[in-house]
Amino acid sequence: MNTGKLVERIISLFRSNAKLWQGVPLINIYCLRLLYLLMFFVLGKDVWTYIFTHTGVWESNEAMAWSVWASFSLLAFLGILQPLKLLPILFLEISYKLIWLMMVAYPLWNSGTLAGSPAEGMTAAFVLVILPILFVPWKYVLKTYISVERQDV
Repeated sequence: MNTGKLVERIISLFRSNAKLWQGVPLINIYCLRLLYLLMFFVLGKDVWTYIFTHTGVWESNEAMAWSVWASFSLLAFLGILQPLKLLPILFLEISYKLIWLMMVAYPLWNSGTLAGSPAEGMTAAFVLVILPILFVPWKYVLKTYISVERQDV
């Protein structure tokens, strides 16, 4: 493959495909699929391993949290196939992680007690919320979920 064709293929990743992906650039679709793939495999491995190896009676709040994360991993599989249709699970992920970072991690960090605390590990994982924030096609989100188009009756 010559350099010109390679450059053209790379540039085509950043162009919108109005017919196939509703105007979302292909690079966003690939990035979304990567996010869903990571959720499916990384989160899924940890969650399902924990669920299947758990012994004893579940504490109700702990069981709820693990159930939600297990659901995320299953829905992420559908996101790999239909990245735009499953955007709401990324909205939920972004929301709960940002809220947790503001309510738990920031006060600990601000008081100088985050390092060495039980929240330190989760904070490190939750800071990666920057990835879905960067990869979500926000113009598409505004057009699809926020803007209200007038429909004649």
